[in-house]
Amino acid sequence: MTQQTLEKYLWGAATTLRGTIDAGDYKQYIFPLLFFKRICDVYDEEYEAALKESDGDEEYASLDEFHRFSIPEGAHWDDVRATTENVGTAIQNAMMALERANDATLRGIFGGARWTNKQRLSDETLLNLVEHFSGQNLSLANVPDDQLGNAYEYLIKEFADDSGHTAAEFYTNRTVVKLMTMLMAPEPGESVYDPTCGSGGLLLNCALHLRDEGKEYRNLKLYGQEINLLTSAIARMNMFLHGINEFSIVRGDTLQNPAFIQADGLKKFNVILANPPYSIKQWDRDRFADDPYGRNVWGTPPQGCADYAFEQHIHASMDKGNGRCVQLWPHGILFRDSEQDIRRKMIESGTVECVIALGKNLFYNSSMESALLIRRSNIPKERKGKILFINAYNEIEDHKTIAFLRQNHIDKIYSAYTEFKDIDGFAKVLDVSEVLAFDASLLVSKYLNSSRIVEDDIQNVGVAYEAWNNSTVALNESMNALFKTLQA
Repeated sequence: MTQQTLEKYLWGAATTLRGTIDAGDYKQYIFPLLFFKRICDVYDEEYEAALKESDGDEEYASLDEFHRFSIPEGAHWDDVRATTENVGTAIQNAMMALERANDATLRGIFGGARWTNKQRLSDETLLNLVEHFSGQNLSLANVPDDQLGNAYEYLIKEFADDSGHTAAEFYTNRTVVKLMTMLMAPEPGESVYDPTCGSGGLLLNCALHLRDEGKEYRNLKLYGQEINLLTSAIARMNMFLHGINEFSIVRGDTLQNPAFIQADGLKKFNVILANPPYSIKQWDRDRFADDPYGRNVWGTPPQGCADYAFEQHIHASMDKGNGRCVQLWPHGILFRDSEQDIRRKMIESGTVECVIALGKNLFYNSSMESALLIRRSNIPKERKGKILFINAYNEIEDHKTIAFLRQNHIDKIYSAYTEFKDIDGFAKVLDVSEVLAFDASLLVSKYLNSSRIVEDDIQNVGVAYEAWNNSTVALNESMNALFKTLQA
Protein backbone atom coordinates (compact mmCIF):
# COMPACT_ATOMS: atom_id res chain seq x y z
CA MET A 1 0.00 0.00 0.00
CA THR A 2 1.04 3.58 -0.53
CA GLN A 3 1.20 5.83 2.51
CA GLN A 4 -1.92 7.67 1.38
CA THR A 5 -3.85 4.43 0.83
CA LEU A 6 -2.82 3.14 4.24
CA GLU A 7 -3.89 6.33 5.99
CA LYS A 8 -7.23 6.38 4.20
CA TYR A 9 -7.75 2.72 5.16
CA LEU A 10 -7.00 3.35 8.83
CA TRP A 11 -9.15 6.47 9.04
CA GLY A 12 -11.95 4.45 7.44
CA ALA A 13 -12.00 2.32 10.58
CA ALA A 14 -12.69 5.43 12.65
CA THR A 15 -15.53 6.53 10.39
CA THR A 16 -17.16 3.14 11.04
CA LEU A 17 -17.67 4.34 14.61
CA ARG A 18 -18.97 7.79 13.72
CA GLY A 19 -22.34 8.41 15.28
CA THR A 20 -22.08 5.49 17.72
CA ILE A 21 -19.56 6.95 20.20
CA ASP A 22 -17.95 10.34 20.85
CA ALA A 23 -15.00 11.24 18.61
CA GLY A 24 -12.81 11.54 21.70
CA ASP A 25 -13.35 7.81 22.36
CA TYR A 26 -12.31 6.54 18.91
CA LYS A 27 -8.74 5.99 20.01
CA GLN A 28 -9.58 3.54 22.79
CA TYR A 29 -11.03 1.12 20.21
CA ILE A 30 -9.14 1.84 16.97
CA PHE A 31 -5.57 1.73 18.33
CA PRO A 32 -5.92 -1.61 20.17
CA LEU A 33 -7.56 -3.25 17.14
CA LEU A 34 -4.86 -1.92 14.83
CA PHE A 35 -2.13 -3.26 17.13
CA PHE A 36 -3.93 -6.61 17.51
CA LYS A 37 -4.21 -6.97 13.72
CA ARG A 38 -0.55 -6.03 13.23
CA ILE A 39 0.65 -8.59 15.79
CA CYS A 40 -1.35 -11.38 14.12
CA ASP A 41 -0.35 -10.52 10.55
CA VAL A 42 3.34 -10.33 11.48
CA TYR A 43 3.03 -13.62 13.38
CA ASP A 44 1.58 -15.28 10.26
CA GLU A 45 4.39 -13.80 8.18
CA GLU A 46 7.01 -15.15 10.59
CA TYR A 47 5.25 -18.53 10.66
CA GLU A 48 5.32 -18.83 6.86
CA ALA A 49 9.01 -17.92 6.75
CA ALA A 50 9.88 -20.55 9.38
CA LEU A 51 7.63 -23.10 7.64
CA LYS A 52 9.47 -22.55 4.39
CA GLU A 53 12.82 -22.80 6.12
CA SER A 54 11.87 -26.12 7.76
CA ASP A 55 10.27 -27.69 4.67
CA GLY A 56 6.78 -27.55 6.15
CA ASP A 57 7.48 -28.44 9.79
CA GLU A 58 4.51 -26.78 11.57
CA GLU A 59 5.77 -27.51 15.06
CA TYR A 60 9.10 -25.90 14.20
CA ALA A 61 7.38 -22.85 12.70
CA SER A 62 5.34 -22.37 15.90
CA LEU A 63 8.38 -22.09 18.19
CA ASP A 64 8.48 -18.83 20.14
CA GLU A 65 12.03 -18.10 19.01
CA PHE A 66 10.75 -17.32 15.53
CA HIS A 67 8.13 -14.84 16.70
CA ARG A 68 8.26 -11.37 18.14
CA PHE A 69 5.11 -12.05 20.14
CA SER A 70 3.43 -15.29 21.16
CA ILE A 71 -0.22 -15.86 20.16
CA PRO A 72 -1.98 -18.49 22.30
CA GLU A 73 -4.60 -20.79 20.82
CA GLY A 74 -7.93 -19.07 20.24
CA ALA A 75 -6.46 -15.55 20.48
CA HIS A 76 -5.63 -14.94 16.80
CA TRP A 77 -7.35 -12.29 14.72
CA ASP A 78 -8.92 -15.04 12.62
CA ASP A 79 -10.54 -16.48 15.75
CA VAL A 80 -12.19 -13.15 16.49
CA ARG A 81 -13.21 -12.71 12.86
CA ALA A 82 -14.96 -16.08 12.91
CA THR A 83 -17.13 -14.94 15.85
CA THR A 84 -20.60 -13.62 14.99
CA GLU A 85 -22.14 -13.25 18.47
CA ASN A 86 -20.72 -11.56 21.54
CA VAL A 87 -17.98 -10.12 19.38
CA GLY A 88 -16.85 -7.71 22.09
CA THR A 89 -16.28 -10.58 24.48
CA ALA A 90 -14.21 -12.41 21.85
CA ILE A 91 -12.07 -9.32 21.25
CA GLN A 92 -11.54 -8.71 24.94
CA ASN A 93 -10.66 -12.34 25.68
CA ALA A 94 -8.18 -12.48 22.79
CA MET A 95 -6.44 -9.28 23.92
CA MET A 96 -6.24 -10.46 27.52
CA ALA A 97 -4.79 -13.78 26.38
CA LEU A 98 -2.16 -11.96 24.31
CA GLU A 99 -1.18 -9.82 27.27
CA ARG A 100 -0.83 -12.88 29.53
CA ALA A 101 1.24 -14.75 26.96
CA ASN A 102 3.58 -11.78 26.53
CA ASP A 103 3.46 -10.43 30.06
CA ALA A 104 6.91 -8.83 30.09
CA THR A 105 6.19 -6.65 27.07
CA LEU A 106 2.44 -6.36 26.55
CA ARG A 107 0.88 -6.23 30.02
CA GLY A 108 -1.90 -3.62 29.96
CA ILE A 109 -1.11 -2.46 26.44
CA PHE A 110 -4.63 -2.92 25.06
CA GLY A 111 -6.07 -0.48 27.61
CA GLY A 112 -9.38 -0.75 29.39
CA ALA A 113 -11.98 -0.28 26.64
CA ARG A 114 -15.42 -1.73 27.44
CA TRP A 115 -15.67 -4.11 24.51
CA THR A 116 -18.55 -6.07 26.03
CA ASN A 117 -20.96 -3.12 26.37
CA LYS A 118 -23.44 -3.84 23.56
CA GLN A 119 -25.38 -0.65 24.24
CA ARG A 120 -22.26 1.26 23.31
CA LEU A 121 -20.97 -0.99 20.53
CA SER A 122 -23.31 -3.58 19.06
CA ASP A 123 -22.19 -6.88 17.55
CA GLU A 124 -23.00 -5.45 14.13
CA THR A 125 -20.78 -2.40 14.67
CA LEU A 126 -17.87 -4.52 15.91
CA LEU A 127 -18.28 -7.01 13.05
CA ASN A 128 -18.10 -4.11 10.59
CA LEU A 129 -14.99 -2.81 12.34
CA VAL A 130 -13.29 -6.21 12.32
CA GLU A 131 -14.16 -6.72 8.66
CA HIS A 132 -12.77 -3.31 7.79
CA PHE A 133 -9.42 -4.14 9.42
CA SER A 134 -9.48 -7.56 7.74
CA GLY A 135 -9.45 -5.86 4.35
CA GLN A 136 -5.68 -5.33 4.36
CA ASN A 137 -2.67 -7.42 5.36
CA LEU A 138 -0.52 -5.52 7.85
CA SER A 139 2.52 -7.76 7.56
CA LEU A 140 6.01 -6.26 7.51
CA ALA A 141 6.38 -7.11 3.83
CA ASN A 142 3.18 -5.27 2.95
CA VAL A 143 3.49 -2.42 5.47
CA PRO A 144 7.02 -1.77 6.82
CA ASP A 145 7.48 -0.34 10.32
CA ASP A 146 8.19 3.17 9.04
CA GLN A 147 5.06 3.25 6.93
CA LEU A 148 2.77 1.92 9.63
CA GLY A 149 4.41 4.14 12.22
CA ASN A 150 3.80 7.22 10.07
CA ALA A 151 0.19 6.15 9.57
CA TYR A 152 -0.20 5.68 13.32
CA GLU A 153 1.09 9.23 13.87
CA TYR A 154 -1.38 10.39 11.22
CA LEU A 155 -4.21 8.75 13.19
CA ILE A 156 -3.06 10.41 16.40
CA LYS A 157 -3.22 13.80 14.70
CA GLU A 158 -6.61 13.09 13.14
CA PHE A 159 -8.01 12.02 16.49
CA ALA A 160 -6.59 15.21 18.00
CA ASP A 161 -8.28 17.31 15.32
CA ASP A 162 -11.53 15.41 15.69
CA SER A 163 -11.77 15.24 19.46
CA GLY A 164 -11.20 18.86 20.45
CA HIS A 165 -10.66 19.28 24.18
CA THR A 166 -9.20 15.80 24.69
CA ALA A 167 -6.39 16.35 22.20
CA ALA A 168 -3.92 18.00 24.56
CA GLU A 169 -3.82 14.84 26.68
CA PHE A 170 -1.91 12.87 24.12
CA TYR A 171 -0.75 15.06 21.27
CA THR A 172 2.01 17.67 21.02
CA ASN A 173 2.35 19.67 17.82
CA ARG A 174 4.71 17.56 15.70
CA THR A 175 6.60 20.50 14.21
CA VAL A 176 7.42 21.74 17.71
CA VAL A 177 8.48 18.18 18.61
CA LYS A 178 10.95 18.26 15.73
CA LEU A 179 12.42 21.55 16.92
CA MET A 180 12.72 20.31 20.51
CA THR A 181 14.52 17.18 19.33
CA MET A 182 17.00 19.19 17.26
CA LEU A 183 17.70 21.49 20.21
CA MET A 184 18.50 18.52 22.45
CA ALA A 185 20.60 16.69 19.84
CA PRO A 186 20.41 13.18 21.37
CA GLU A 187 23.38 10.92 20.70
CA PRO A 188 23.52 7.10 20.28
CA GLY A 189 23.49 5.24 23.59
CA GLU A 190 22.13 8.16 25.60
CA SER A 191 19.08 8.01 27.85
CA VAL A 192 16.02 10.07 26.92
CA TYR A 193 13.16 10.77 29.33
CA ASP A 194 9.71 12.34 29.15
CA PRO A 195 7.98 12.57 32.56
CA THR A 196 4.58 13.32 30.99
CA CYS A 197 4.97 11.42 27.75
CA GLY A 198 1.43 11.36 26.33
CA SER A 199 1.45 9.24 23.18
CA GLY A 200 5.26 9.11 23.21
CA GLY A 201 5.92 11.47 20.32
CA LEU A 202 8.83 13.31 21.93
CA LEU A 203 10.61 10.07 22.86
CA LEU A 204 9.96 8.42 19.55
CA ASN A 205 11.15 11.41 17.56
CA CYS A 206 14.55 11.27 19.26
CA ALA A 207 15.09 7.74 17.92
CA LEU A 208 13.80 8.64 14.46
CA HIS A 209 15.99 11.76 14.42
CA LEU A 210 19.11 9.65 14.93
CA ARG A 211 17.98 7.15 12.32
CA ASP A 212 17.40 9.92 9.77
CA GLU A 213 20.92 11.21 10.45
CA GLY A 214 22.29 7.75 9.70
CA LYS A 215 23.33 7.18 13.33
CA GLU A 216 22.71 4.16 15.53
CA TYR A 217 19.29 4.64 17.10
CA ARG A 218 18.45 1.19 18.41
CA ASN A 219 20.65 1.63 21.51
CA LEU A 220 18.96 4.87 22.53
CA LYS A 221 17.35 4.28 25.93
CA LEU A 222 13.82 5.68 26.03
CA TYR A 223 11.90 6.22 29.28
CA GLY A 224 8.48 7.73 29.81
CA GLN A 225 5.75 8.09 32.41
CA GLU A 226 2.10 8.90 31.68
CA ILE A 227 -0.75 9.18 34.17
CA ASN A 228 -3.56 8.20 31.79
CA LEU A 229 -4.03 4.44 31.27
CA LEU A 230 -5.18 4.61 27.65
CA THR A 231 -2.63 7.24 26.65
CA SER A 232 0.25 5.27 28.17
CA ALA A 233 -0.93 2.21 26.23
CA ILE A 234 -1.06 4.28 23.04
CA ALA A 235 2.53 5.39 23.68
CA ARG A 236 3.72 1.79 24.01
CA MET A 237 1.88 0.74 20.85
CA ASN A 238 3.41 3.76 19.12
CA MET A 239 6.90 2.47 19.90
CA PHE A 240 6.22 -1.09 18.76
CA LEU A 241 4.51 0.02 15.54
CA HIS A 242 7.56 2.15 14.70
CA GLY A 243 9.83 -0.85 15.24
CA ILE A 244 11.26 0.47 18.53
CA ASN A 245 11.72 -2.27 21.13
CA GLU A 246 14.10 -0.79 23.73
CA PHE A 247 11.91 1.45 25.85
CA SER A 248 10.20 1.65 29.21
CA ILE A 249 6.91 3.51 29.45
CA VAL A 250 5.16 3.31 32.82
CA ARG A 251 1.70 4.41 33.80
CA GLY A 252 1.59 6.59 36.91
CA ASP A 253 1.58 10.05 38.48
CA THR A 254 5.06 11.53 38.06
CA LEU A 255 4.72 14.01 40.93
CA GLN A 256 3.10 11.56 43.34
CA ASN A 257 4.98 8.38 42.42
CA PRO A 258 7.92 8.83 40.03
CA ALA A 259 8.49 5.53 38.22
CA PHE A 260 12.22 5.59 37.62
CA ILE A 261 14.21 5.21 40.83
CA GLN A 262 17.87 4.39 41.23
CA ALA A 263 19.74 3.91 44.52
CA ASP A 264 16.83 5.37 46.53
CA GLY A 265 16.86 8.52 44.40
CA LEU A 266 15.56 9.60 41.02
CA LYS A 267 17.18 8.02 37.98
CA LYS A 268 19.28 10.50 35.98
CA PHE A 269 18.91 11.06 32.23
CA ASN A 270 21.01 12.67 29.51
CA VAL A 271 18.07 14.22 27.64
CA ILE A 272 14.67 15.27 28.98
CA LEU A 273 11.90 16.59 26.76
CA ALA A 274 8.43 17.43 28.05
CA ASN A 275 5.14 19.16 27.40
CA PRO A 276 3.77 18.92 30.94
CA PRO A 277 0.11 19.52 31.81
CA TYR A 278 0.01 23.21 32.64
CA SER A 279 -1.35 24.88 35.74
CA ILE A 280 -2.97 21.78 37.22
CA LYS A 281 -4.73 22.42 40.51
CA GLN A 282 -5.39 18.88 41.77
CA TRP A 283 -2.01 17.75 43.05
CA ASP A 284 -0.58 16.84 46.44
CA ARG A 285 1.19 20.05 47.36
CA ASP A 286 1.72 19.04 50.98
CA ARG A 287 3.54 15.88 49.94
CA PHE A 288 5.74 17.82 47.53
CA ALA A 289 6.60 20.32 50.27
CA ASP A 290 8.21 17.42 52.13
CA ASP A 291 9.22 15.48 49.02
CA PRO A 292 11.03 12.22 49.81
CA TYR A 293 13.11 12.64 46.65
CA GLY A 294 14.23 16.16 47.51
CA ARG A 295 12.77 17.70 44.38
CA ASN A 296 11.55 20.98 45.87
CA VAL A 297 15.00 22.58 45.85
CA TRP A 298 13.65 25.97 44.75
CA GLY A 299 10.49 25.98 46.84
CA THR A 300 6.94 24.62 46.83
CA PRO A 301 4.72 25.97 44.01
CA PRO A 302 1.24 27.35 44.77
CA GLN A 303 -1.64 24.85 44.94
CA GLY A 304 -3.32 26.25 41.85
CA CYS A 305 -0.29 25.82 39.61
CA ALA A 306 2.01 22.77 39.67
CA ASP A 307 4.18 23.92 36.76
CA TYR A 308 7.32 24.40 38.83
CA ALA A 309 6.77 21.07 40.56
CA PHE A 310 7.25 19.42 37.15
CA GLU A 311 10.19 21.72 36.37
CA GLN A 312 11.89 20.78 39.64
CA HIS A 313 11.24 17.08 39.02
CA ILE A 314 12.98 17.48 35.66
CA HIS A 315 15.84 19.36 37.31
CA ALA A 316 16.33 16.51 39.79
CA SER A 317 16.28 13.98 36.93
CA MET A 318 19.04 15.55 34.81
CA ASP A 319 22.39 13.81 34.53
CA LYS A 320 24.97 15.87 36.43
CA GLY A 321 27.55 15.60 33.66
CA ASN A 322 25.72 16.34 30.41
CA GLY A 323 22.04 16.56 31.30
CA ARG A 324 19.92 18.89 29.20
CA CYS A 325 16.21 19.51 29.02
CA VAL A 326 13.63 21.41 27.01
CA GLN A 327 10.04 22.03 28.11
CA LEU A 328 7.13 23.46 26.18
CA TRP A 329 5.26 25.84 28.50
CA PRO A 330 2.67 28.61 28.27
CA HIS A 331 4.26 32.03 28.88
CA GLY A 332 2.92 32.37 32.43
CA ILE A 333 5.71 30.28 33.93
CA LEU A 334 8.19 32.88 32.70
CA PHE A 335 6.88 35.89 34.66
CA ARG A 336 4.14 35.11 37.22
CA ASP A 337 4.66 37.02 40.48
CA SER A 338 3.47 34.08 42.58
CA GLU A 339 6.47 32.02 41.41
CA GLN A 340 9.09 34.76 41.32
CA ASP A 341 11.15 33.37 44.21
CA ILE A 342 11.17 29.87 42.69
CA ARG A 343 12.07 31.26 39.28
CA ARG A 344 14.87 33.36 40.77
CA LYS A 345 16.40 30.31 42.45
CA MET A 346 16.13 28.36 39.19
CA ILE A 347 18.04 31.13 37.38
CA GLU A 348 20.60 31.34 40.20
CA SER A 349 21.20 27.58 39.83
CA GLY A 350 23.06 28.39 36.62
CA THR A 351 21.10 25.91 34.51
CA VAL A 352 18.94 28.23 32.39
CA GLU A 353 20.49 28.45 28.93
CA CYS A 354 17.81 29.73 26.58
CA VAL A 355 14.18 30.84 26.35
CA ILE A 356 12.40 30.75 22.99
CA ALA A 357 9.08 32.56 22.57
CA LEU A 358 6.88 30.77 20.04
CA GLY A 359 3.70 31.93 18.38
CA LYS A 360 0.09 31.30 19.32
CA ASN A 361 -2.14 28.31 18.48
CA LEU A 362 0.60 25.71 18.92
CA PHE A 363 -1.38 24.13 21.76
CA TYR A 364 -4.37 22.13 20.59
CA ASN A 365 -7.75 23.73 21.33
CA SER A 366 -6.07 26.84 22.72
CA SER A 367 -4.77 30.10 21.29
CA MET A 368 -2.37 30.36 24.22
CA GLU A 369 1.15 31.42 23.34
CA SER A 370 3.96 29.02 24.18
CA ALA A 371 7.64 29.08 24.95
CA LEU A 372 10.52 26.63 25.14
CA LEU A 373 12.61 26.66 28.29
CA ILE A 374 16.04 25.08 27.76
CA ARG A 375 18.30 24.19 30.67
CA ARG A 376 21.56 22.28 31.13
CA SER A 377 23.21 20.80 34.18
CA ASN A 378 26.61 21.81 32.82
CA ILE A 379 26.43 24.83 30.52
CA PRO A 380 29.50 25.30 28.26
CA LYS A 381 32.12 27.66 29.69
CA GLU A 382 31.59 30.33 27.04
CA ARG A 383 27.86 30.47 27.86
CA LYS A 384 28.05 30.40 31.64
CA GLY A 385 26.42 33.34 33.39
CA LYS A 386 24.40 34.19 30.26
CA ILE A 387 20.89 33.49 28.98
CA LEU A 388 19.84 33.62 25.33
CA PHE A 389 16.38 34.99 24.49
CA ILE A 390 14.87 34.27 21.06
CA ASN A 391 11.72 35.99 19.83
CA ALA A 392 10.26 33.52 17.32
CA TYR A 393 6.68 34.72 17.66
CA ASN A 394 6.41 35.40 13.93
CA GLU A 395 8.20 32.20 12.86
CA ILE A 396 4.96 30.34 12.39
CA GLU A 397 2.31 29.29 9.88
CA ASP A 398 -0.97 30.21 11.55
CA HIS A 399 -4.21 28.64 10.32
CA LYS A 400 -6.43 30.35 12.92
CA THR A 401 -7.28 27.31 15.07
CA ILE A 402 -3.96 25.50 14.74
CA ALA A 403 -0.47 26.63 13.79
CA PHE A 404 2.76 24.89 12.87
CA LEU A 405 6.40 25.61 12.13
CA ARG A 406 7.70 25.29 8.58
CA GLN A 407 11.19 23.94 8.03
CA ASN A 408 12.59 27.44 7.42
CA HIS A 409 11.16 28.54 10.78
CA ILE A 410 12.76 25.57 12.55
CA ASP A 411 16.10 26.19 10.84
CA LYS A 412 16.11 29.88 11.77
CA ILE A 413 15.35 29.18 15.43
CA TYR A 414 17.86 26.33 15.64
CA SER A 415 20.57 28.43 14.00
CA ALA A 416 20.04 31.28 16.46
CA TYR A 417 20.27 28.83 19.36
CA THR A 418 23.51 27.24 18.17
CA GLU A 419 25.14 30.60 17.34
CA PHE A 420 24.21 32.02 20.76
CA LYS A 421 24.68 35.67 19.87
CA ASP A 422 22.66 38.85 19.39
CA ILE A 423 20.58 38.97 16.21
CA ASP A 424 18.84 42.29 15.70
CA GLY A 425 15.19 41.99 16.67
CA PHE A 426 15.36 38.20 16.97
CA ALA A 427 17.89 37.06 19.57
CA LYS A 428 19.62 38.66 22.55
CA VAL A 429 22.18 37.38 25.04
CA LEU A 430 21.91 38.81 28.56
CA ASP A 431 23.95 38.36 31.72
CA VAL A 432 22.14 36.46 34.43
CA SER A 433 22.54 39.50 36.72
CA GLU A 434 20.55 41.63 34.27
CA VAL A 435 17.72 39.11 34.20
CA LEU A 436 17.63 38.86 37.98
CA ALA A 437 17.43 42.66 38.18
CA PHE A 438 14.19 42.57 36.18
CA ASP A 439 12.28 40.60 38.84
CA ALA A 440 13.85 37.38 37.50
CA SER A 441 11.49 37.59 34.53
CA LEU A 442 12.20 35.23 31.63
CA LEU A 443 9.54 36.79 29.41
CA VAL A 444 11.23 37.25 26.04
CA SER A 445 9.27 40.38 25.11
CA LYS A 446 10.78 42.13 28.14
CA TYR A 447 14.18 42.04 26.47
CA LEU A 448 13.35 41.97 22.75
CA ASN A 449 11.00 44.17 20.77
CA SER A 450 8.00 42.16 19.66
CA SER A 451 5.92 42.92 16.59
CA ARG A 452 3.05 41.28 18.43
CA ILE A 453 3.31 43.83 21.23
CA VAL A 454 3.51 46.69 18.73
CA GLU A 455 0.46 45.39 16.86
CA ASP A 456 -1.43 44.85 20.11
CA ASP A 457 -0.52 48.33 21.32
CA ILE A 458 -1.74 49.89 18.07
CA GLN A 459 -4.95 47.91 18.29
CA ASN A 460 -5.41 48.85 21.95
CA VAL A 461 -4.80 52.52 21.21
CA GLY A 462 -7.38 52.34 18.44
CA VAL A 463 -9.92 50.70 20.70
CA ALA A 464 -9.24 53.22 23.46
CA TYR A 465 -9.56 56.15 21.05
CA GLU A 466 -12.83 54.80 19.70
CA ALA A 467 -14.18 54.36 23.24
CA TRP A 468 -13.04 57.88 24.21
CA ASN A 469 -14.58 59.37 21.08
CA ASN A 470 -17.88 57.55 21.67
CA SER A 471 -17.97 58.69 25.29
CA THR A 472 -17.29 62.28 24.17
CA VAL A 473 -20.17 62.18 21.72
CA ALA A 474 -22.44 60.66 24.35
CA LEU A 475 -21.40 63.34 26.86
CA ASN A 476 -22.11 66.15 24.37
CA GLU A 477 -25.52 64.72 23.58
CA SER A 478 -26.30 64.39 27.27
CA MET A 479 -25.20 67.97 28.01
CA ASN A 480 -27.20 69.37 25.09
CA ALA A 481 -30.28 67.51 26.31
CA LEU A 482 -29.73 68.90 29.82
CA PHE A 483 -29.37 72.49 28.55
CA LYS A 484 -32.57 72.18 26.52
CA THR A 485 -34.41 70.92 29.62
CA LEU A 486 -33.11 73.85 31.70
CA GLN A 487 -34.04 76.39 29.02
CA ALA A 488 -37.55 74.98 28.81
